[in-house]
Amino acid sequence: MTRSPLPPGPELDLDAIDELCSAATPGPWFVRSLDDDYAMSLVAVSTVEDTGQGERWPGFDHGELIAATLVQQPRYVDCADERWDENAAFIAMARQAVPQLVEEIRRLRTLLTP
Repeated sequence: MTRSPLPPGPELDLDAIDELCSAATPGPWFVRSLDDDYAMSLVAVSTVEDTGQGERWPGFDHGELIAATLVQQPRYVDCADERWDENAAFIAMARQAVPQLVEEIRRLRTLLTP
């Protein structure tokens, strides 16, 4: 398990957060629902929007997937609270929201600096 490069404390290191955002796959990211014999009920975060067709392999490009929050059969990716969709939505939203929040904090800090 990798540790967060962000130090604990009340002051956020906006440069470190910005660096992590810049290093990640560019956005926007989307929630995708895919289904096939190898990854049944796959809920994923993708660089491509969901078509609503629940594509089966090889009908989707695995290179478009950023993360999975559910691979039901075989049970590779799962979470005890069954919030697969909610977790995927949060991850996808964070890709765009975190950089925006960093910029907003910087803007507000500038206003507060005497």
